[in-house]
Amino acid sequence: MTALIDTRDRALAAFYGLALGDALGMPTQSLSRKQIKQRFGQITTLTAADADQPIAPNMAAGSITDDTEQAVLVAELLVTGAGRIQPSDLAQGLIDWEAVMQAKGSQDLLGPSTKRAIEMILAGHTPEEAGRFGTTNGAAMRIAPVGIAADVLNEQRFIESVIQACQVTHNTTLGISSAAAVAAVISAGINGVSLSQALDIGSRIALLAESHGYWIAGARISARIVWAKRLCAGVSNDQLPDLIYDVIGTSVASQESVISAFALAHQVACGQLPAFDALCMAASLGGDTDTIAAILGAMLGASQGMSAWPVELIEQIRTVNGLALSPLVEQLLSLRTI
Repeated sequence: MTALIDTRDRALAAFYGLALGDALGMPTQSLSRKQIKQRFGQITTLTAADADQPIAPNMAAGSITDDTEQAVLVAELLVTGAGRIQPSDLAQGLIDWEAVMQAKGSQDLLGPSTKRAIEMILAGHTPEEAGRFGTTNGAAMRIAPVGIAADVLNEQRFIESVIQACQVTHNTTLGISSAAAVAAVISAGINGVSLSQALDIGSRIALLAESHGYWIAGARISARIVWAKRLCAGVSNDQLPDLIYDVIGTSVASQESVISAFALAHQVACGQLPAFDALCMAASLGGDTDTIAAILGAMLGASQGMSAWPVELIEQIRTVNGLALSPLVEQLLSLRTI
C-alpha cells in the first residue's frame, strides 16, 4: 500500500527549511572558510552575528536575511496574481523591499544582478532587457514559492512560471536554469518522490530551462549538477566541505552556490548526511553561506517534511522574525491545483 503524501507538511518544510538554512548561514555569510573556523569552529545551531559581520552585524540568533524575505515577496505576488507574477510588480516589490532595508540601516540589500536590473527598469528598459545580465543566485534563492505553487509534472507550464519569477532580474540561461533546477526539486519533493529522484528531476528541468533567456558563456547548470554528484561520491563528511569550497566554489555565481547546494543534497540522498547536519555544513562552508543553506533547506524540506527540522529551532525562527508561514503555504498550495 502506498503511503499517503502530506503535501502540506512537505511544502511547509520547504519554506521553513529555506528560513532555517538562511538563519544558520546568517552569521557566516561573506566570511572565508578560515574565518568561520576561527570564529565559530563549525555552525551547529542558530547563532548571533558578530559586530563586524560584513552584511548582518549584531543580528540576533535565528534572524533571517534577504533570501527568506524575498521568497516571501515572491510568494505574496504569486498569491495576488493567482499563480502569475507580473515582472513590473516584482521589480517594484524589490525596490520597495530595499528601501525598507535601507531605512533600517541594514547592509542586506539587493544583490549585484538584481540591483543592475532594477536600475535598468527605472531607466525605462523593458523587463526582458533588464534581466539580460543576471547570472547570480538571486533568482534561485527566492524561487521556492514557485516550486510550491507549480507542479513540475506539467513541465512547460512549470518552466513558464519559473521564467516569470526570474525574467526581470535574471533573464539568462544561467539565471533561469539554476532557479528552475531548485524549484523542480521542491515541486517533485512535494509530489512525493524520493530526494534522489527529485534531484535528478531538477537536473533534467534545468536542461530544458536553459534554452530560455539570454545566452551566457558559463558552465551549464544541468551538467554541473551531474558533475558535482560524481565529484563528491564517496567523499567523507570531513573532506566534503573543503572539496566543495575549493573545487565547486561558494560565490554568488549560480554555477557555484546552487551547485554546492545540490552536492550537499546528493550526500543526504545517499544517506551520508542527515538533513540538518547538511544545513550546518552549508552554513560553515564560507562564501555565500546563507544562500547555499537556504536553497539546500528548501530542497531537503520538500522531500523530508517538517520532521527533518529541530522543532525548537523552527519555533525560534518564528519568534525572532515574526514569521508565520502556514497561511502563505496554504495559499500557494491552492494555486497548485489550478
